[in-house]
Amino acid sequence: MNKSEFVELVKEVGEFETKKDAERAINAFVAGVEKALIKKESIELVGFGKFEVAMQKGKEGKVPGSNKTYKTADKFVPKFKPGKGLKDSVAAAK
Repeated sequence: MNKSEFVELVKEVGEFETKKDAERAINAFVAGVEKALIKKESIELVGFGKFEVAMQKGKEGKVPGSNKTYKTADKFVPKFKPGKGLKDSVAAAK
């Protein structure tokens, strides 16, 4: 499902009058989640899931076919943990 299909779905489910209103709602949600994660805050939507930031350790490795090695830096990455309600809904779908 691409963004325009998702906007259409949100318009129907959320009973928005126009696609523009539904797209504004989606963009506001995405921007809000992004802003909170940048501040390293977590967002918990009961029944849906939890958005949070986690530290990913840097890695060392070797480039295949050569003697060159590389190392990546530690970085923060976004994570999503689905809630029980979402898990149950998806499991029940056929």
